[in-house]
Amino acid sequence: MPITINCDMGEAYGLYRFGDDAALMPFAHLANVACGFHAGDPGAMRRTVRLAKRHGAKVGAHPGFPDVQGFGRRAMVMDRDEVDDMVTYQVGALKGFLDAEGLPLNHIKPHGALFGAALRDRGVAEGIARAATRFGVPVLGLAGTLQEEVYGAHGLTFIPEYYIDLDYTAEGGLIITREHAAKDPVEAARRAVRVARDGVLTTMDGRERPVKATCFCLHSDTPNAAVLAEAVHAALAPWFAGGSESVS
Repeated sequence: MPITINCDMGEAYGLYRFGDDAALMPFAHLANVACGFHAGDPGAMRRTVRLAKRHGAKVGAHPGFPDVQGFGRRAMVMDRDEVDDMVTYQVGALKGFLDAEGLPLNHIKPHGALFGAALRDRGVAEGIARAATRFGVPVLGLAGTLQEEVYGAHGLTFIPEYYIDLDYTAEGGLIITREHAAKDPVEAARRAVRVARDGVLTTMDGRERPVKATCFCLHSDTPNAAVLAEAVHAALAPWFAGGSESVS
């Protein structure tokens, strides 16, 4: 399948700006837009949807735990129904802005600690799956995990990811951090090509592990996110649909 790049965006809040969405959007096929709980107020949602529309990026919802102060990267305890309601509420909010711009909702990509909880807690994964089923869209996640199992059991299209700006353990597990460090764009691009071409990721200790991924994720709050996006986009161009660097 063709490779795509997805970016977490729209994570401004009020007077606070977080991430350079304008610099990132030209390199994104999919924009995961924050829905107000961890970041992203109504104005930020509208601006980000319009920016995506101008660049031809498809828009998905990026729901998280209600934790603005911790940027949605602190764990919370919620049962299946609470997660279902929370995700439905956030996706519905973003869909209002998409409807206003004549754009469809393309996918759902859980954020931060919610994403991590769905790797460990079946109830959380079930709640996300129920919400996604209601909207009839694919969900992004990690292949070979509880996420893929639960989302697939609900008949959802599952889009497996590789993370450009996060590290992997010796066992091939993703290390989800509260703050992201800058990455070497040349090395990031090299590793991304290994995933796309050979289905192999490089762990923190230099080992190689098999990985299944068709969508490559980049966070807007990574310090050199725009530089990374440009380098990885250029390196992965042969694997885009049609083998082109165009994302429109």
